[in-house]
Parts: sequence; structure tokens; C-alpha cells
Amino acid sequence: MRIACAALCVAVSALAQQAFNGAPIDAQIEQAVRGELIPGAVLVIGHQGRIVYHRAYGSRAILPNSEPMTEDTLFDAASLTKVVATTSAMMKLLEQGRVRINDRVTAYLPEFQGGKSAITIRNLMTHFSGLREDLDLEPVWSGYETGIQRALTDQPRSEPGVKFVYSDINFILLGEIVRRVSGQTLPDYVREQVFAPLGMTESMFNPPESLRPRIAPTEIDNGAPLRGVVHDPTARYMGGVAGHAGLFTTAADLARFCEMMLSGGGRVFSAATVRKFTTPQSPADQPVLRGLGWDIDSPFSGNRGELFPIGSYGHTGFTGTSIWMDPVSQSYVILLANSVHPHRGKNLTPLRSKVATIAAAQFGIDAPGIALTGYNETIAGAGLHRDVARNGEAMTGLDVLAADGFAPLRNKRVGLITNHTGLSRDGKRNIDLMTAAGIKIAAIFSPEHGIAGNRDERIPDSTDAATGIPIHSLYQADRRRITPEMLSEVDALVFDIQDVGARFYTYSCTMLYALEEAAKAKRAFYVLDRPNPITGVHVEGAVLDPELESFVGCYELPLRHGMTLGEIARMINGERKLGADLTVIPAKGWQRGDWWDSTGLAWVDPSPSMRSLNAALLYPGVAMLEASVNYSVGRGTDAPFEQIGADWIKGRHLAAFLNERYIPGVRVYPTRFKPSSSNFSGKWIEGIRFVVTDRNAFDSVRLGLEIAFAIGKLYPGKIDWTTNRFLVGNRMTLDALTANEEPRSVQSKIQDSVTVFVDRRKPYLLY
Repeated sequence: MRIACAALCVAVSALAQQAFNGAPIDAQIEQAVRGELIPGAVLVIGHQGRIVYHRAYGSRAILPNSEPMTEDTLFDAASLTKVVATTSAMMKLLEQGRVRINDRVTAYLPEFQGGKSAITIRNLMTHFSGLREDLDLEPVWSGYETGIQRALTDQPRSEPGVKFVYSDINFILLGEIVRRVSGQTLPDYVREQVFAPLGMTESMFNPPESLRPRIAPTEIDNGAPLRGVVHDPTARYMGGVAGHAGLFTTAADLARFCEMMLSGGGRVFSAATVRKFTTPQSPADQPVLRGLGWDIDSPFSGNRGELFPIGSYGHTGFTGTSIWMDPVSQSYVILLANSVHPHRGKNLTPLRSKVATIAAAQFGIDAPGIALTGYNETIAGAGLHRDVARNGEAMTGLDVLAADGFAPLRNKRVGLITNHTGLSRDGKRNIDLMTAAGIKIAAIFSPEHGIAGNRDERIPDSTDAATGIPIHSLYQADRRRITPEMLSEVDALVFDIQDVGARFYTYSCTMLYALEEAAKAKRAFYVLDRPNPITGVHVEGAVLDPELESFVGCYELPLRHGMTLGEIARMINGERKLGADLTVIPAKGWQRGDWWDSTGLAWVDPSPSMRSLNAALLYPGVAMLEASVNYSVGRGTDAPFEQIGADWIKGRHLAAFLNERYIPGVRVYPTRFKPSSSNFSGKWIEGIRFVVTDRNAFDSVRLGLEIAFAIGKLYPGKIDWTTNRFLVGNRMTLDALTANEEPRSVQSKIQDSVTVFVDRRKPYLLY
């Protein structure tokens, strides 16, 4: 049973004290004190609703007089202000509907950079705004309003979303947003909304003189240590109140705060809000993982230690403060020191790391972390994916069922939905394997491109040459679904087709339509699952709007969904409550992080123009615009979806523009080609060709957005974006394309829907 936050931090449970061995940590901190790395420290460690260790070490002050450290010492929290105060205030304003994370800063600070800045709240909170690290301190200035004015007019060094720069200016602006939106100062608002409900009575800005004896002094300034006055010079210039620094607090108060966060918000926040702010919100193509305010995995997260998993979160403060929380093990480590007393210049990262590692080791950390899909890492049964190419030996669902002698299909008349990709690991057709095993295949159903997978036109019905089994085409002008008459011939439908992982690849819609018909007719439905060739951990692009459903997008999925068809079938059956008698035969030996080249399976072109894994990776972004009749995606050439062109494109011009955008994981070079079919058939055109340089950093939908942005800038009016509405499948994205909006801004808007989708799909994942 969980102990209430207010009671939790008042005393340490004797039972918890016995269970936790603090000696190894004591040795590390005491050594740091002896070595003058720190004058002293206060440590609190919590686990599963209880404080398991709470101790003070060394001295609170060594100048002008020595004072012993006590457990109730108040510390200058420094940048812990960013997360404990300012981020908490933003969480509350979001819950109240008063701010939105993807809004531009100018929606709340209209004068920011002349009212023309594209920087969003998300950019500020993840430190991807492009703003500098701090305001200039020379010549000396003073006053809160002066500091705000300087932050409002400071010019960014890079475009938003491009580069991680840990910036105090970001949180100075956020503190001002809290003031303007709430009508209260940051200290008043966070005290009323967060600190008071949690009983954090000793967390405050500008502490009164009466508390000075318990405050740990910091650096010597003008001949005496700062004590009860904020150490950060910018916050000091601003009168001690700023969004990035200025908070004073105790270890006990921070323990109350950590327990609230780990319990899902307690009385202060909803669990959904806590989850949103503490899971990755930084650009998916960037190597650092930042939540909203919170650090997850970056150059600043040394206090995570060696054992707390990716998915835990925390922050540090320049004065020597740090907290780290792990929702998996329900534990936290708070280490408060005044390492800048009497002088700065000490590196606390090794000590913080050792303390966290020792603590985590005693908690039996064995979970790999939370889902980080869209950031190239996830958990799915086996654990956290690492970007290391495996040499696996995958078996498809067909292989698995064949090894069982097709037992579930015995004594059933089977309708087999398949094409040329329905091959076993050793290259045998599913049709032949089933008939050889005595399975009665009453009918075959073929999708777009036909049973042989080599045609781009409407496909008539036919007969399988080897067996004489009738083939019903599900790609005719008036037929995309299996009819009740066809179902009268069968007892069960079996779906076995290789997908490529993109929403608008029509095989998934063929499966959906068949599943719906099977549910209506009370027929069993089997999916022989196959790997997603472009992994199950990358999720990209906005989710399909229901009003834009079509045969190239019939279910609410992102453009790159990171699922297998078996998982999608489970999701459709569950979410739409079809009630189908659905059985998915999972593939074996495939992990979510595996690319096709890790499966050991032979590549078979799933459709005439899908000729390589490289093409499949580029496809969700490149094909997003191919409905335009005056634009080529390379169909009819030797490299479909690996190049684009048109008779109005200048290849060198377009390549230079895109390369200057530094799109992660891809480079571009000019080319000329002459399609033998499709758009511009028989005509030489200029264009560009894509080289994927880092497939794990590459975001295919980002590339599609960048192509659209470049075309809009260089060749305005050449493409009617609305013709691609069913491929894009999302009104917000279409509006952004029409407005020629900055791609990084569009990605930020998309990110929330991706996060929601990742949560939606969790119950249906098999790997």
C-alpha cells in the first residue's frame, strides 16, 4: 500500500532502512567530502512509496565558519528550478487548457522576436529552440523586466528543431509565459498549484532572512559566500525570480515531489500529463532524448548512472543538486550538494553516476525501459532495441504453420488471400505447401498487382496454372471486397502477403476489407504474419483522418506505422469491435528493431516498383506526393521511389537546397532519367536521387515534408497539394504543405498524434 506523500517524507521507515545498504554510497560521498569535491551533501533515496535512505554528510558551510550539514538544509536548487517549478507550472497550465505545447511562443508573448518567430513551446521545453545558452551579463544590468526584454529580443543561432542547445533563455521565456497566462508570478502560481498541495512548505524563491541559518551557502561573491541569494547571476540580476533558476528547497520537499511524479501525479496532475512531460518529446531524428523540461538521455544525464533504464528521467543543477526518477522500479535518487562553495569548477558527474548506480543495483533493475517508439528504441517483449544489425534466422507465419502441418486448417475449406510473396523461407509457395499437406484450398484471392505481383492495371479473375484453383481478383473497378457468394465456398480465410510498412500500401486495406467480411459471415480468419521490413520501432507521420479514408488508407495509422499486418489485424478487430474469429500466426526470430537484412529471408519485390529495402525505406515519404500527374517518383525507371523528377525541376538547384537543410540520415544528388512508363514516359527529365546514409537516424516522412517544402519554395504552384490528400491522409499536414510551413514545425505538430498512436497500438503488439 502506498504511503501518502505528506507522511512519506517526514520520517524514514525503519524497515526500509534495514532493507537498503547505504554503506557503499556513504563511502563514495564521504570520499568526495574528504577530497574537497564537495563540502557536504544530503541524500534521499526512495523506492516503491517509501524513503529507504536519508542522510546528511560533511559540512553545510566551510566559510566564514564551519557548520555541519543537516538533513533539513535548504539548497539553492539552480536548474532544478526548470523542472520542479517552471515545468510543473506548464503542466498545470496545459491541464487547464491554457497553453498548448505545439503553439508558437508568439501566441503568448506576441512581441517575441518581432512577432515572427516559428519557435514553439515544445522547442523551448526540449532545448531545440536555437536560442543561445544564456543572456549577456555585460554590461551589468538589473531588473526582472529588463531580463525578460533581453530574452524576448535575443536572436536564435539556428532554426528551431535543428540542434540541441541547453539554454537558460528558453526557461526564462517559459517563466514569463506562466506569469502572463496565469496572471500570477511564477513563485505564487507554483506554490499555489503544486507546492502547497504536496506539503512542500520549504520550497520557495527569495527565502526570508529567518531561514538563512539553514541555507547552504554557495560561491564567494564580493568577498563573502552567497547565502539565501540565488547563485545564478542572470536570475540574481532578475531579482531572484526566473524560470531557469531561483528555487530554494530541501531534500524532504523534493522527495514529496518525486513520489508524486512516480505515483502518476497524485492530487496534483493527471497520469497522462506526467507521462507526456516525462517521455521523449525532442525531435525524433536527433540523438538526444528530452522530455518536456525533463532530461532522459543527453550529455547532461550522467546522474542516471549505469543501471537506471532509458525511460527514467531527471535533471541537475549547477550548484551541485540533482534528482533522478525511474517509473519502472518506482525509485528515485536525490543528491543535494553545494559544490560551488566556496568556489566553482568541480565535476560532480562521476559522483552522481556512482550514487545512482549503487542505488539502482539494490533495486534489482531488470526492466529495459519504457516505449520510446519513434526514437529508434522500444520495448516489446524481449527488451530495448539497440541499433546493432543482427544476423537473424526469421521464420514467417507460413513457416511456423507449415512446421505444424497446417493443423488449424485441417478439415476446412480454405480461402487463401495471397500473391507471389506468399513464400516459405526456402522459397516454396504457400499454395503448394498447403495442398501437399492435404489442405483443401477452395479459392484464392489476389490483391493489387495480381497473383504474380507484376501488373499495375486492374486485374481480372483467373485460375492458378499449377493447381487449377480459381483466383478471385480483389483489384477490379467494381470489386475490392470478398463477396458473400465467394465466402459461401469457404470455412476460413487465410491471409499471407508481405507488406512494406507504409499506410498507403494497399495490401493492408485488402486485409481489413477481408477481415470485415469474415466477421460478418462468421468465418475464421488467419493471418500468417511476416516481418515489417523497415522495422517495428520507427513510427512517423500524422495519423489518418477518418474523412480521408480510401483504398490507400483505410485505417487510422501513421504513414509509417511500425507494425506487422498481424498486429494491424489485431488492432482493427479490437478497436472496431468486429468480433472476428481472428488468429494471428506470429513470425519467429524477428525482433521489433530488425530490418529486413536481419531476417535471413530473401527479398521478393512485393510490387512491380518496390525493388529493394532502400526503396521501401524511402517509400513512405517519397510516395506521399505521387498523386500529382506532373511529378515522377521514378516509376518506369531502374530506381522507383529512390529518385524524383519533373520537366520543371532543376536537379542541381533542388539537390543543393535539400542538402543545405541537413536532413538527418540522407543525402541528395542531381540526376536525369527517362521513365519507360507512368508520368513523363519516354521523356528525359531532371531530378534528384536519394542516398540513405544512416537508416536509424532517417525519418522518411521528414524527407517527404522537406521535398514538399523545397518544391513550394523553389517551384511555387507546380503541385496541387490537394491531389495528394488521400496519400497524405491528414488535414493538418495538408494545410501545412499548402502554407509551405517549415518541416520541423510540422513534425512538432505531428508528434502528439504519433505519441497517442504508440499508446493505442501497445495492446496489439506481438513482438
